[in-house]
Amino acid sequence: MITYDSDLKIFYSTLINDDKFFGGFGTRALGDGRNIDTAINFAQINIPNFKTIVIPEQIHSVNVTNFSANLIDNVERISETDGVITKDSNSVLTVITGDCVPIMFAEKKQGITGISHQGWRGSVKRMAQKMINKIIEIGGKKEDIFVAIGPSIGECCYDIEDERYYQFISEFDGYAKKIFRRHQGKLHLNLSLLNYLQIMETGIPKKNIDYFPFCTKCDKKRFFSFRRDKKVDYGEMLSFVVRS
Repeated sequence: MITYDSDLKIFYSTLINDDKFFGGFGTRALGDGRNIDTAINFAQINIPNFKTIVIPEQIHSVNVTNFSANLIDNVERISETDGVITKDSNSVLTVITGDCVPIMFAEKKQGITGISHQGWRGSVKRMAQKMINKIIEIGGKKEDIFVAIGPSIGECCYDIEDERYYQFISEFDGYAKKIFRRHQGKLHLNLSLLNYLQIMETGIPKKNIDYFPFCTKCDKKRFFSFRRDKKVDYGEMLSFVVRS
């Protein structure tokens, strides 16, 4: 179940969070994730034993980095990647999103954490599946992987051009009736559901997946949204996961 912590100003998954794993999807109230101080201040207050904050340079790729801390810097930036996994403890993995889908992963037995950012480009290229495959490559098992899909733009607000529709159909023909609908003459895509279906396709048990129900564009009070705000009041939410 995904629930809200009003003190921390984050949504979190009860499947992920326990006495060893701590993850959260930030809100407007937490602050703009593009500002590094948002992550640093949160970690200093709420993750007292953290050793480094990992910031990927998100480029809408399907590049996944297996991270190992250098034990020198409190902040480490990774160039040209949209997914990070690690066996490190106390390394806070982060992504920022303003309508795209943030997904966090926790392999509880091997102590592996992961986080990824996927917009339409990452989704059509199966980023979530690549993350799971990378976790398995370093020793994870499907039955021990827990996944939380965070806040993103909903089907209600995500209309796409026909050209993009055909890109998705060529890759996900079997999902078409589930992930697309036509509204007022426009095609709408359910990006979160697409990522959920991809995760299910890998063999992750349904009971191991949390799915966020809200739309970032609809919910102006709690979320930034690129499509809604453009350059007027645009920010991005910080999402994170860490193992102690």
